[in-house]
Amino acid sequence: MYRIIEIESFDAPELDVYARLTENQLVNRADPENALFIAESPIVIERALDAGCVPVSMLMERKHADGKGKALLERCGDIPVFVSELEVLTKLTGFHLTRGMLCAMRRPKLPTAESLCREASRVAVLENVMNPTNIGAIFRSAAALGMDAVLLTDAGSDPLYRRAIRVSMGTVFQVPWAYLPEGDWQAMLHSLGFKTAAMALRDDSLSIADPRLQEIDRLAVVLGTEGDGLADATITGCDYTVRIPMSHGVDSLNVAAASAVAFYQLGMKNKE
Repeated sequence: MYRIIEIESFDAPELDVYARLTENQLVNRADPENALFIAESPIVIERALDAGCVPVSMLMERKHADGKGKALLERCGDIPVFVSELEVLTKLTGFHLTRGMLCAMRRPKLPTAESLCREASRVAVLENVMNPTNIGAIFRSAAALGMDAVLLTDAGSDPLYRRAIRVSMGTVFQVPWAYLPEGDWQAMLHSLGFKTAAMALRDDSLSIADPRLQEIDRLAVVLGTEGDGLADATITGCDYTVRIPMSHGVDSLNVAAASAVAFYQLGMKNKE
């Protein structure tokens, strides 16, 4: 049974996870078995629990312990639940809590990219996408628009950063994801029967509406980092280069917006 604990001191070490540890400290690469992430808001916490993530503690407005947070708490087992008024929690964490609730959870063990791709027909590949807001928005689009998995290079932002999770509305727990292997990850995708489509601004690019793209049974949609886009070597290694037609002199979209267009056009195969 969960234990309600009134916050009496900001200096309590058990509050470090909410008040003082950085995102990189939470990842805890030196001790991955004890790595954590923070889920924010009831719907995100619920989706994390549904995905099997293990809660460690919770921080919430006092009123929620017997209100909208009660059903979540009953799913969490024997964990401490730190409570206070919203103003106190804002001072503790340094930001306004969305829906007045945070949960510290164990980071789940990730599958391999190869294992995710074996049963997939549409995957998104994110090369060095750095902004957590973009990561979260891309995951939300991937969930809504028929992508089977998201694959990331390890130089990009972590999908389990608090902001990425929140922007995704918890879909980072619904869309399977993994980090790409080092080296020639395109060779791995090709060995599993995927064609790769680089989203890039090239004169020889196919329009995203080209019907040939819809005919591909297994397709990886490859998106690049903010600003610079995909590396030249990545584009060269892809089977297709694809662009979204623009008007009014606009040359490109933000990577999150481009992902939504690409997933809508290319990611719905076998989903209807």
